[in-house]
Amino acid sequence: MSNWLSVIMPVHGGAALLGATLASVAAEQPDGVEFRMYNSGDDGGAARAVAREFADRIDIVWQETPGCKPWTAKTNLGVGEACAPHVVMLHQDDVWLPGHLVAVRAAIVENPDAVMSIAPSRFIGPDGRDLGAWRLPFAAGRQDGRSLANTLVVQNSIAIPSPVIKRSAWLETGGLDNELWFSADWDFYLKLAVLGDVVVRPQATTAFRVHGGSLTMTGSRNIADYRAQHEIVLARHSAALAPVDGSTLRRARASIAMNCALAAAAQGRRAGLLSALLRLAALGPWGARRCLAETALIDRLRPRLALARAGAL
Repeated sequence: MSNWLSVIMPVHGGAALLGATLASVAAEQPDGVEFRMYNSGDDGGAARAVAREFADRIDIVWQETPGCKPWTAKTNLGVGEACAPHVVMLHQDDVWLPGHLVAVRAAIVENPDAVMSIAPSRFIGPDGRDLGAWRLPFAAGRQDGRSLANTLVVQNSIAIPSPVIKRSAWLETGGLDNELWFSADWDFYLKLAVLGDVVVRPQATTAFRVHGGSLTMTGSRNIADYRAQHEIVLARHSAALAPVDGSTLRRARASIAMNCALAAAAQGRRAGLLSALLRLAALGPWGARRCLAETALIDRLRPRLALARAGAL
């Protein structure tokens, strides 16, 4: 039987959480789904041993890639080698929720020509406890990709395990930019969206794990580089999507200011919070409310504050 879906999993030192990820996958009975796993970690075989425990339930193609460390490069490699017409990304610390493959397959069958389908997600903590919703600022159903991109350019609101992507469209865009360690997925979704329609699935069937060792937590400690990752994507796509109205650009710049101020505050540097809040307030009541919806700021902040209060970050 040919594969209908390829799951690309970049792995690096992920043995501690990989078992939970693969257990969530096995529970979905992934017939006709291949899992291409690319490991760059020097862990003495620990991650591979975890994967081997699931080999009787999951079609795993394992590759050691010590010279290919960035998650972006490993993911692009996997898509290039994938056998199925649609691909998804799954990181070693995220999970699928019940009903994920049913929802994914239905979206593909009903909209085979869409370049991508996306859905809201959930946040979970280091121990797997549910920490709340990660909502999308888009209505469910089939959306014009360029219109969706004009909202997405304000902030990446899509959790990595959520999208199902047409492999041919991935290859057409050139894939993930290896120079963007933090914002490569955001940049990539914007490149994809302008190629065609995007389907928004209504239900959250994936979960994104928040923990102190994740790239989103460790990478944001260099605030200048973190800001540059945002600015590059905004500059690149505000030009590609032109004309982008001025109010959208103002919301996007307010989003960057808030993200950077919060990242600095997490390190004890709170001086930038007031100016970021003032920038948000300067959008006016309607603009600020729209910005908060487009950025899912409250959704993204709530689980991190809960974990910080519990001393779990």
